[in-house]
Amino acid sequence: MFELLEAPLIIFLAVVAPIWIIAHYVTRWRTAKILTTEDESMLSELWETAPKLESRINALESILDAEAPEWRKQI
Repeated sequence: MFELLEAPLIIFLAVVAPIWIIAHYVTRWRTAKILTTEDESMLSELWETAPKLESRINALESILDAEAPEWRKQI
């Protein structure tokens, strides 16, 4: 029985299976690259929030510099 399946099995494993696996992962890679509108809105919201957070950090650092000048050395 194995003799009947030997040649098609070898052809499948040597030719069809690698092409199938490569096509599967290429498809996964392409779908993972696409940004949805929800992703784009989240990114734009983060982009707008970043300068606000940076100004808050700068304000906190200036307060710490005034009240505890050695705080940077403790980190």
